[in-house]
Amino acid sequence: MTAHTTPAGAPAAGPRAARRRLIRELLLVAGFFTVYKAGRLLSTDRTGEAFRNADWIWDAERALRLPGEGAVQRLLLHGDALVTTANTYYAAVHFPATALFLIWLYVRRPAHYLWTRRVLAVLTGAALVLHLAYPLAPPRMLPAARLIDTGQVYGPTVYRAAPDADTLANQFAAMPSLHFGWALMLAIGVIAATRGGKRSRWNLLWLLHPLVTLLVIVGTANHYWLDAIVAAVLLGIALLLVPRPRAGDPDADPADSDTGAAAGADPDAGAPTVAGPDADADADADADTGALGGVHALPHRKSTVETVGAGK
Repeated sequence: MTAHTTPAGAPAAGPRAARRRLIRELLLVAGFFTVYKAGRLLSTDRTGEAFRNADWIWDAERALRLPGEGAVQRLLLHGDALVTTANTYYAAVHFPATALFLIWLYVRRPAHYLWTRRVLAVLTGAALVLHLAYPLAPPRMLPAARLIDTGQVYGPTVYRAAPDADTLANQFAAMPSLHFGWALMLAIGVIAATRGGKRSRWNLLWLLHPLVTLLVIVGTANHYWLDAIVAAVLLGIALLLVPRPRAGDPDADPADSDTGAAAGADPDAGAPTVAGPDADADADADADTGALGGVHALPHRKSTVETVGAGK
């Protein structure tokens, strides 16, 4: 019989431990989101600075010869159904899609979940710093842009008509666009987590999500092109800073990866195997089948009949 011991510091196994890890992740994500939302609201009273920055961004885009945001909006305004769909995509897809993506990774690709969660945390933290340091009015508020606030005109919208009265969102946090940054990371995360699978050749289709998101945030006049460009740059920096799971590594439990499970522990049993009193018998059995795996076979003992037959 083989005895098993659980090393000190190894995570407990079973449904209770799984529930604790899930609750910890939910609290972590919810806490980070609460801090982010609270931080964004700190710059709501900097209206004058936000509009001065908007004028500068608008002029910089024209100097860089970027296409006008109005060209995309005119395409959306070809039909009420199209512009309403774009507004709905902006209002209803951003958070649910990201949440479902993280849940899927947590359940099916834990190692990639940890990587993605850390990348999103770095990206969102950097975005919060920039939101506080550089308040920016969106193009829908800028007279020089001559764009329609499609959310207010056609609906639905997530913002109030008066930015100063909006207690749920900071409308002067246009740069960078986390709508685009999160959508791009969602596509990259799915492609990385499913690479090598049977449907890996279709993985590039996930890039349609950030592409559609880009057209929506610009066409609804909620963001400038530069908002998306800055978000992509920050995401690139985050991807360089956060180590990516290696191709040969199995998807380990998120808690094991964060706390550093004991080396040599069996990921399924949760503890290493220690030789017990019947180890010699097990080794003899393995020797007969050629499956010793490094344990030397005991010397063969001659039976009484063999001894007598040999004249001893």
